[in-house]
Amino acid sequence: MRLARVTGTVTATVKEEGLNGLRFLVVDVVDGRGDVVTPALVAADGLGAGPGETVLIVEGSAARMAGASAGLAVDASVAAIVDEVRLAAPAAPSRRPTRKK
Repeated sequence: MRLARVTGTVTATVKEEGLNGLRFLVVDVVDGRGDVVTPALVAADGLGAGPGETVLIVEGSAARMAGASAGLAVDASVAAIVDEVRLAAPAAPSRRPTRKK
């Protein structure tokens, strides 16, 4: 799973029959701080995520197992709408012992 932020939607009037009724979102994959790692992926959404929300996406074969997109021809799917991301405090720099020559 990867964190992503919803940045838009995709409208496709003509599509595979099984995809009818599914929403498609444009998402940017982000790191834990919210910085964009991979821009502009399209993910199928059966959960109702909206612009600006953070979601968990699954990709590849896992995307074809998630909820509303199960068994469909999708490569990315929204698996959860994220309420909160908490990062651990950054670790203090380690001090390596100096070697005597």
